[in-house]
Amino acid sequence: MLYWDYAAAAPPFEEVVQTMEQLMRLHYANPSSLHRAGLEAEGLIRRSREVCAVALAVLPQEIRFTSGATESNNLAIKGAALQYEGRGRHMVTTQVEHPSVYESCLQLQRRGWEISFVAPGSSGRVDPARLAAEIRKDTVLVSVMHVNNETGSIQPLEELGRQIKAANHLTLFHVDGVQGYGKLPVELNSWKADLYSLSAHKLRGPRGAGLLYVRDGVKLSPLLSGGSQEQGERAGTENVPAIVAAAKAVRMSGEQRSALTARLLPLRDRLLRFLEQLPELLLNSSMEGAPHIVHFSYPGMKGEVLARKLEELGMIVSTRSACSSRLAEPSRVLLAMGRDHAAATGGIRISLGDSHTEADIEALEQAVKKAVTSLKITEGGRI
Repeated sequence: MLYWDYAAAAPPFEEVVQTMEQLMRLHYANPSSLHRAGLEAEGLIRRSREVCAVALAVLPQEIRFTSGATESNNLAIKGAALQYEGRGRHMVTTQVEHPSVYESCLQLQRRGWEISFVAPGSSGRVDPARLAAEIRKDTVLVSVMHVNNETGSIQPLEELGRQIKAANHLTLFHVDGVQGYGKLPVELNSWKADLYSLSAHKLRGPRGAGLLYVRDGVKLSPLLSGGSQEQGERAGTENVPAIVAAAKAVRMSGEQRSALTARLLPLRDRLLRFLEQLPELLLNSSMEGAPHIVHFSYPGMKGEVLARKLEELGMIVSTRSACSSRLAEPSRVLLAMGRDHAAATGGIRISLGDSHTEADIEALEQAVKKAVTSLKITEGGRI
């Protein structure tokens, strides 16, 4: 079987696995305890914070460790809403965000907040001027992802940040960086980002670990009440092994970014050229997108049916974000990009990693041909 779902979860670095195992055996003390073992555990967290800060070119005190980007996104959006609702009750985001952002905004909307959901163009990119036009005096926060988790489209974050701050310098800018870090350059200062989310398991780190960058001077109301961990913004005993392993994955992914991108781009481009030649197929990704994600639709052919057929042929793919893959309705992202219901129901996402080779791409191409041919002559693949 060949695994083509790196955008959902990447296999951990061997060094990460070894670190987790070692720390679970040796450093089990509570980091808040004042005895020697507790202080050693606290020191491991402090050094991990420094590692992540160096990787992102920020200050150690600006790093908050979380259970992953879903929590980070919730903390950024709802924490800002609670902290700054005296400034207003309006936020701006896009129609193509990850569910953890989109649903957080909908929850606020149900509680009386006004949310502007900006539509993208047909490529999935958002027009900075169009988004900036939605910003008002009472706009507390704007949330935009770096790379779309379904299609791989890249948002123009530097121009977005410039126009957001020009429209209202008090408006916070949150970036969901999950699919961008380790694949593309991250320039938080150039983007004028105030908040930035990451998940370790997308970076070949452990599950259940992530971080939120919070620019110095920005305050968030905690969603978890209790102790004073993470500068009082995220209560709960820290998962030391996961934090240390996550920091290692952040460092290694950052160091290997250029080499990984150079490896993935030719493979992705070959796959895109192959898919372009298939009749009826609709590409939802382009060569201007992220180096690791390719998304396509066969209008009229259910994505989950095609995915199951590909798995029978030894190819593990997905239909959309893992957080949405069990939903039966059409892709919200593809509908926002102007795709019709049939195309939005027939999507397949292929995401590449460092293990893939030219031979793997060739095998995938042959499997796609066989799967499509097989399903076209049966009624099972048709809606």
